[in-house]
Amino acid sequence: MTCSTGREAMRMVRRIRIGAFSAAVLAAVLWAQSGHAATCSNTGAAFEQWKGDFSREAASRGIGQRGLSALAGTRYSTATISADRGQKSFKLSLDQFMAKRGANVIAQRGKGLKQSNASLFDGLQRRYGVPAGPLIAIWGMESGFGNYMGRSNILSSVATLAYDCRRSAFFTTHLYAALQLVDRGWLSPGATGAVHGEIGQTQFLPGNVVKYAADGDGNGRVDLIGSRADALASTANFLRAHGWRAGAGYGPGEPNFRALQAWNAASVYQQAIAIIGKQIDGS
Repeated sequence: MTCSTGREAMRMVRRIRIGAFSAAVLAAVLWAQSGHAATCSNTGAAFEQWKGDFSREAASRGIGQRGLSALAGTRYSTATISADRGQKSFKLSLDQFMAKRGANVIAQRGKGLKQSNASLFDGLQRRYGVPAGPLIAIWGMESGFGNYMGRSNILSSVATLAYDCRRSAFFTTHLYAALQLVDRGWLSPGATGAVHGEIGQTQFLPGNVVKYAADGDGNGRVDLIGSRADALASTANFLRAHGWRAGAGYGPGEPNFRALQAWNAASVYQQAIAIIGKQIDGS
């Protein structure tokens, strides 16, 4: 947001007849013109000031007290910044990436999980058109099939990235979504996830939880952390929403590969999911 300079603000005040406004109205005018909107930074020095400014903006956009209190409790995460600056695995060759991520292990274990959860995956394919292979590949790649979902405070991670100038606009959207989830009771302020604020067994960013979360186990609520059925149904719902066509191929150049590209922007990741998925599906 671009704001007037302090000199321009004072000229505006001089043009106003003081007697016509209360002190509160004058304060509001000065606030709007003096650059107090939440401003990004590439160091943590101004994080607390930013939180106060962002909180006022969030309140004006309908975020409730639960969300605002959760935001107030966030801390600047140097671990998140370090991880965001150093995503080296996505710069590897495909073979190197698959070896580093344990693709063979994911495929081997994935075949067993497909068999032992046959009714779940059959139901997901009927409902969303997405076969087991790519869902299991994503599940294994993202969290080791739910065994490791991260130890970073989700809200602090997302708030840190919304504050950081590198991708502020992108993560500001996800921070608003995270605060909405807190307001709804879907996300605890103390919940932990990956260092970029991803949530649950297939690592959804908060904005995608709001858009695509699905109740896979039929209990009337969505739990992406504790319910594999919910996590996998939500993943299938995301892929369908991004153009997945039942029965079409999902390798590079095939119709459904574009849905995998929407899931993750890294080319090596996309290709790895397609390869592992085909191994699990036996195609």
